[in-house]
Amino acid sequence: MYDPTRLAALVAVAEAGSITRAAERLGYTTPALSQQLAKLEREAGASLLVRHHRGARLTDAGELLVARARRVLDELERARLELARLSGLSGGTLRLGTFPTAGIHLLPPVLSSFRRSHPDVELAVSQYEPPDGVTAVAEGRVDLALTHDYEPAVPHPLPSSVAAEPVLVEELVLITAPGHVLTATASRLPPSELAGQPLISMAPAHPPRRGVEAALARAGAVPSVLVETPGYAVVCALVSAGLGVAVVPEMVARRAATPVGVRPLDPGDLRRTISVVHRVDESAPAADAFRALLRGAFGRAGQRS
Repeated sequence: MYDPTRLAALVAVAEAGSITRAAERLGYTTPALSQQLAKLEREAGASLLVRHHRGARLTDAGELLVARARRVLDELERARLELARLSGLSGGTLRLGTFPTAGIHLLPPVLSSFRRSHPDVELAVSQYEPPDGVTAVAEGRVDLALTHDYEPAVPHPLPSSVAAEPVLVEELVLITAPGHVLTATASRLPPSELAGQPLISMAPAHPPRRGVEAALARAGAVPSVLVETPGYAVVCALVSAGLGVAVVPEMVARRAATPVGVRPLDPGDLRRTISVVHRVDESAPAADAFRALLRGAFGRAGQRS
């Protein structure tokens, strides 16, 4: 049976004429969308796309599958709307908390999908720097909150009234100014190679990163510029300008607004886990539906992207 998410990806490529443009529309990275399409081709047992320098076009098999996929997706959409009416998802407000990176890169495509499925549910989004979103859920100010944890770090205990469900685990990677010798190759870089490098630092102003930056300090990286207000856009801009190097989540590196060089680290044990926090003592249809969409979009706990 074909995965509807992969069918939707194929339809998006057919409409956009390019895997890159389709990835931007769906909120994926281009490699992640390419992987989904490759899995769909294996399921179909046929080539569905022909890549060329201007984008991608459907093969005959791809044209056939897209036509059927549109019908399947339309039927699934109708089913969702009908189920929403049955389950009470035809009104009310879903209150969400998010931190900046998730609010920019993760939340919009999931909210778009939720709005298509449940157009009568009002949406309210508030910004919280982790772990403040956890407190907001515990106090009932929001229904759900996206938060994060870094490794290595001292675990931040959760209130007994809430639970955290991981939705995405990503490695932290090195970013440098374009053309920097450290990002001249794509192989994994041992942290020891950062010895003496000027580091754009977010600690101690960003408590979740203290463990990460302590590990970088042990490797010999030297704090050069301290970013007092947590914000990866500023960090990437300073790195791009040649003021130092930084270690940031892969999502941040790949979608930086300013040009940066990127290189993975060895052995890849610096990580960030993004989770959705919810209350354990109550169940709200809108919140449950949104959590299900997050699981579908970004995978179950323990998967890495």
